[in-house]
Amino acid sequence: MGSIEKQRIAELQKLLKEAEIDYYIVPTADYHNSEYVSDYFKMREFLSGFTGSAGTLVVSSREAGLWTDGRYFVQAESELEGSGIVLYRMQEENVPTIKEYLEKNVAEGQTIGFDGRVVDAFFGKELEEAFDGKNVTLAYDRDIAAQLWQDRPAMPVSRVWIVPEESCGMSASDKLAKVREKMAEEGAAHLLISRLDDIMWLYNIRANDVECNPVALSYTMISRENAVLFIQPKALTEEVKKYLEENHVICEDYDRIAAYLKGCDIEGKVWCSGADISYMLYKLVQNRAELIDRKNPTERMKAVKNPVEMEHIRECYLRDSVALTKFLFWMKENVGKVPMDELSVAAKLDGMRAEITGYLDLSFPTISAYKSNAAMAHYSATEEHFSRIEADGFYLVDSGGQYEGGTTDVTRTIALGDVTDEMKLHFTKVACAMLRLADAKFLHGCTGRNLDIIAREPLWECGLDYKHGTGHGIGYILNVHEGPHSLRWQYRPEIPETELEEGMIVSDEPGMYVQDSHGIRTENIVEVVKEEKNEYGQFMGFRHLTYVPIDLDAIDTQYMEPSDVRKLNAYHESVYAKLAPYFEGAELELLKKATRTL
Repeated sequence: MGSIEKQRIAELQKLLKEAEIDYYIVPTADYHNSEYVSDYFKMREFLSGFTGSAGTLVVSSREAGLWTDGRYFVQAESELEGSGIVLYRMQEENVPTIKEYLEKNVAEGQTIGFDGRVVDAFFGKELEEAFDGKNVTLAYDRDIAAQLWQDRPAMPVSRVWIVPEESCGMSASDKLAKVREKMAEEGAAHLLISRLDDIMWLYNIRANDVECNPVALSYTMISRENAVLFIQPKALTEEVKKYLEENHVICEDYDRIAAYLKGCDIEGKVWCSGADISYMLYKLVQNRAELIDRKNPTERMKAVKNPVEMEHIRECYLRDSVALTKFLFWMKENVGKVPMDELSVAAKLDGMRAEITGYLDLSFPTISAYKSNAAMAHYSATEEHFSRIEADGFYLVDSGGQYEGGTTDVTRTIALGDVTDEMKLHFTKVACAMLRLADAKFLHGCTGRNLDIIAREPLWECGLDYKHGTGHGIGYILNVHEGPHSLRWQYRPEIPETELEEGMIVSDEPGMYVQDSHGIRTENIVEVVKEEKNEYGQFMGFRHLTYVPIDLDAIDTQYMEPSDVRKLNAYHESVYAKLAPYFEGAELELLKKATRTL
């Protein structure tokens, strides 16, 4: 383990010496700063061997380091073994950020290199500011490491398809008109968008260029008169070409974006999001026009689902909840009686989802984790490394689907046999955490940072915590992780806080992870709704979209307040009411038992 990666790092260090680059940065990103990337863009994984979905590699002549967050500490430690790569556990005490590491180590006159197409402008500008006046060069025009990847996969391209207006509630022309209104308010003559899900939402199109994310590699440049879509020609059918033409959208080749920005007429200010656009494109525009560096207006518009979308989403989540509940019942009834492993049960659940009306794809690869594997928050079983499942301990499954009516995400942990008192304590506190947040009432104007502590309180009271956010937005037939809103307790300047609005949907997913023992996560998706309005302002709340039982076999009421018991009973009452019409016979009896009153 690690010998191949050790050799690749050594070969990269030779190339860097030849190119006179002293520090080289390889992030986990494509040209659009997407969270999940296709195989073509997995350069960091190729070089380091670390397969997690988030991490950045920094290589110098002396060492190589990999930075990743708390979701992946256990996984990274295992996968980096033997590679010689140092693991930097982000946000841990005395662990420098990448910027701090470079500030400490890069000497005057040295060069920091990276492929400017896969590093976002936000980070690029941070480096500019950190080394301003220090005679440090940023070399961002070359993909140095590409020379090492001889059998690199091809750039993905898939056929684009159209989301009918009756499914999305607003035409592309109407969305463009609203975007132009926002541009006028900001004094922007042009808007350059690189985020793939924003572009798909704006034009009511989808594709399959990124695994589980129904998007097409693309850019768009919008002015008061024109809308130009840069996309691979092979992605466009005659139907889609005609549709885009009818909506007054001009198509250009995907690879022409840089040449277009260098040569097109640009008068007035250009709006683009430095957090989402590549450093290379940002610098191209900056050299030609005054910039408005703000989040794309499409991001917030997309996050607030309209009534048509919400109607489809509620129905979609109900069908998805039925399938997951039946799967969990099957596991509880059959564990120890039929052979099971993490891969086989994940395949069974994926197959059950595929039978749901309107199913398109998974919304992310199913996380199927038994016992200590679940301590890795984003564990992934593989053909080489997976565990057999027995009638003992906890099993965690985090999964979701892409449907014609929405995108789902849900996590449940179940007891398959004996669990310790400590495990019951952790499970019970996590369940209380999820339900307390879902039951929260708050004034309009609150952001996710105001509310995150509600979920963490039951765990913090015990001196416990989980090293990930409590919630994220979710797309509509789009990416399972969507901004701009989120639920997290820490202040992070690179993540602007966003007020929660009616029509937003967000995950509610506290957890508890004990290395070499167990992992627990209970995740529901909730929609933001308006409650009463009075002299104190507009009150807001949440409503469940997920209706899946919480395993009562792992609940111990001695760790619950009376109000927590009431919340759990009320939730299970609603689960039974929603799911009972879809169950009969023995399965209906299992549902009754699973949602019984405590």
